[in-house]
Amino acid sequence: MPMPSVPETPNKPVPRRGSVFRRALFALAVLVLTLAVLVAGFRWLRAAVPETNAQKALVSTVAIVWGVGGAALLYVVFNWLVEQLPPRWTHRLQPLVFVGPAVAVLTWYLALPTARTFWVSLHGRDGKTFVGLANYLAVFTHRDMLLSFRNNMLWILFGASLTIVFGLVIAVLADRSRFENIAKALVFMPMAISMVGAGVIWNFVYAVRDASDPQIGLLNAIWVALGHQPHAWTALNQPWNNLFLIVVMVWMQTGFAMVIFSAAIKGIPRELLEAARVDGANEFQIFFRIMLPYIRGTIITVTTTVVIFSLKIFDVVWVMTGGQFGTHVIATKFYREAFTNHNDGYAAAIAFVLLIAVIPVMIYNLKQFREEEAF
Repeated sequence: MPMPSVPETPNKPVPRRGSVFRRALFALAVLVLTLAVLVAGFRWLRAAVPETNAQKALVSTVAIVWGVGGAALLYVVFNWLVEQLPPRWTHRLQPLVFVGPAVAVLTWYLALPTARTFWVSLHGRDGKTFVGLANYLAVFTHRDMLLSFRNNMLWILFGASLTIVFGLVIAVLADRSRFENIAKALVFMPMAISMVGAGVIWNFVYAVRDASDPQIGLLNAIWVALGHQPHAWTALNQPWNNLFLIVVMVWMQTGFAMVIFSAAIKGIPRELLEAARVDGANEFQIFFRIMLPYIRGTIITVTTTVVIFSLKIFDVVWVMTGGQFGTHVIATKFYREAFTNHNDGYAAAIAFVLLIAVIPVMIYNLKQFREEEAF
């Protein structure tokens, strides 16, 4: 039996080396011309000084169009340039057209500043005298820094834990309520407030004045009504004043945790829950043996996110106490050393230690994502 004939595919013409060189040179010239035009446009925008509102609106519109359009044009030109190369090089370089700009931005704004911070941390107060690891030795031996480490541990232990617990409990309870949307909106509402705004609000709550003053803070008003003298809650002995600051974080972040947990709980198959109830499981057994294992990945993700937030906490402490009364955390201590004491090397060492403290949590989070096949 004769074999069926297979139509021959015409061989693609192999471009000559000189032709490839000319095409690559032409593409490179187009790229250089594109960059020159974009740079000229940005220089014109920088030099433009609008005098009227109409001119300001025109310059703003041109800046937006030029920036967005310039980025799109660069992608088109880069892609076209790569397509002029031989197929083997096109296949290798084309992914870089889309990943390259992001990598360049991360390198310029993240990797290089991190390396420079480490280099500065090896120098003295002026940032010029090389002192080696002396600043890191000071970070782990100075009493103020040890107190800051302790306070950050309090923020993680109480702030992150209470945020996760309250968010999970509220998500479970709201899921069974007729007023679910209203309840979630009220709990989530503090997330719309900035950390600075929240600090100002809670400063009014904790305000301490004379008991006869009508402007006394809400907490002290309740305390005085119970027959006690007003207290300076954020200036109490350690560690109680830190706990009063942690309340602000719990108040704000519980809504975030609740929303994420609520979405995860709604993803649990109803048939699974109903089958458990038919088998005689009570609500506590359903919660601990079905819900928690099912949303374990979400719990870990939210926990690591809140822990990282706790490690970087700054705004609330700075607005409410400025780090006084033993409330300094790592970030406020860094700010104080960098911008008040002007001790650049020591401040850079504190910042780098904070980065090192965050990295293990991020690695664990990424590992969990990989196990859950999130990406």
